Amino acid sequence: MAYLENIRTFVRVYELGSMSAAARDQRISAAVASARIAALEDHLGVRLFQRTTRQLNPTEQGTLFYRGACKVLESVDEAEADVSDVTQAPRGSLHIAAPLGLGQRIIAGAMSEFHARYPLIHIRLRLSDRKLDLAAEGLDAAFFLGVPEDSSLRIRKIADCERVLCAAPEYIERKGQPRTSASLRSEHDCINLRYAGAPEFQWPLQTPQGVRRITVSGPFESDHGDVLTQWALEGHGIVLKPLFEVQDHLAAGRLCRVLDSEPPVPIQLACLYAHRRRQDPKARLFIDFMTRRIRESLPAAS
Repeated sequence: MAYLENIRTFVRVYELGSMSAAARDQRISAAVASARIAALEDHLGVRLFQRTTRQLNPTEQGTLFYRGACKVLESVDEAEADVSDVTQAPRGSLHIAAPLGLGQRIIAGAMSEFHARYPLIHIRLRLSDRKLDLAAEGLDAAFFLGVPEDSSLRIRKIADCERVLCAAPEYIERKGQPRTSASLRSEHDCINLRYAGAPEFQWPLQTPQGVRRITVSGPFESDHGDVLTQWALEGHGIVLKPLFEVQDHLAAGRLCRVLDSEPPVPIQLACLYAHRRRQDPKARLFIDFMTRRIRESLPAAS
């Protein structure tokens, strides 16, 4: 078992390019991670990494071993999944990611019920509005709003989520209602989601001329979706949000819909996971369960 753990640590060090990052990922100390790599190198009789004070680069032998190690770990994971299927007692850890709004409002609230059904499955939930790399960050699955760029991943569509443009009543009183989609660009402040590598801000709207991508700007931007909502509530501008994130504010009058004549294009909500020959049963259980809960929780299309 120790040898298998050494291999798992090696794979994460190789993928993350850092001993400390791999240690954090596996919830062990950097010293333990280093000792595991050293033990593996002693066993194999080769150097797997070239180490300097600033860099950790795989050797040619390290790259060759990584390819085989991934196959070994996939086979072990599939064998464990087969046992779980037979015993009907799925167990182990799942690393799951989700956008902040979805995670806080729906997924987190359903975790107790899932744990009650499957007490041997431990969920590590990461909430972030930035784009995540499943392989590099050791994720088993990630819920995602939009269209993924990585075609190597498998995608399970959950729903098309209605989106709205909205602003606080005081902002509308101060700046007026946008008359057309074009006026968003020239007359209004727009609050935007910004993360590393994000493209320029363009909101896809359904206009009389068809779908148009309107370039917008404003003085406020953040990588945290709830911060955008808070700024909108404070009257700093117009925000584009999934309806399920702001429906309570709309119902209470704290936010008002704007430009209903040219509404945003709905956004796809999906779950992404690695393309393997056989999906891990515990991951399948979690995705199936959360898909049902999400569909039940999303507001009906207007």
